[in-house]
Amino acid sequence: MTQTHLTERRLGDAMRRRLPAGVAEFVMFVLKQAWACLFGASLLAAIIGTKMIWLDHWPLARYDALFLIALGLQVLFLRFRLETWAEARVILLFHITGTAMEWFKVSAGSWAYPEIAFFKIYGVPLFSGFMYAAVGSFMARVIRLFDMQFAPFPPIALHFGLAVAVYINFFSHHYIWDFRVVLFAATVLFYIRTRIWFRIGANWYWMPLPLAAFLSSLFLWVAENIGTLTGTWIYSGQNPLELVSFAKIGSWYLLLYVAFATVTLVVKDPVRRSPFAPEHRSPSPPSPIAPAQS
Repeated sequence: MTQTHLTERRLGDAMRRRLPAGVAEFVMFVLKQAWACLFGASLLAAIIGTKMIWLDHWPLARYDALFLIALGLQVLFLRFRLETWAEARVILLFHITGTAMEWFKVSAGSWAYPEIAFFKIYGVPLFSGFMYAAVGSFMARVIRLFDMQFAPFPPIALHFGLAVAVYINFFSHHYIWDFRVVLFAATVLFYIRTRIWFRIGANWYWMPLPLAAFLSSLFLWVAENIGTLTGTWIYSGQNPLELVSFAKIGSWYLLLYVAFATVTLVVKDPVRRSPFAPEHRSPSPPSPIAPAQS
């Protein structure tokens, strides 16, 4: 066990000693979620912080500073084993696919990055790929931190086929019919029985996978508003002080299935075709987000 994992364990033990059981589990849930999104939260802090202090005449462009900060964060995550090398490889894959989509969307006029930068290719600053990497990093870390299990899982062919269809639609809807309504329906049809089981202390809880994806997309929509309000990127026709369209929640919801499929290329053990039976499970099925214990 690494020093980082020992620190996580000690923090949990301290919470359980000092707080009532139910409160301690809620606090640990929040802290683990925050710890899992450390990469993304650090990147958002860098976006806000640089916007507040950066001056145009500084020799280093703000976008380039964000790229170097993101690169440094990735090195630190590997150095202190906050991510494994296997997780880093699959996060890199999502980074690449995200950057490819950025190039296309910027060229299509969907959004733009208005500031100058040296590390900028085809109008897209290279730090943008790390925003997609942050989503992959969160997924890989949250699965490990909560000992998540996904069961019963749909056939793998449907799982990856949906991810490919979602990714293609992000490009093809500029030329042909946008079939995201069909994709929304497919996410429910394929995963309606799939529960995300997660453990806090000795207790198991579960949540329907589509519900978890929707809630995550809400947080990503909030993060995207931080990006537009700081002028880091701007959508076509959007006033910088306006909220990002609620339709973007749907886009993030679908993109999360692409990220999830990418992560499961490496993180395979939690995926179970048969229903999951955690220890101390009660005779009757628990309600969503309720402890599965006797």
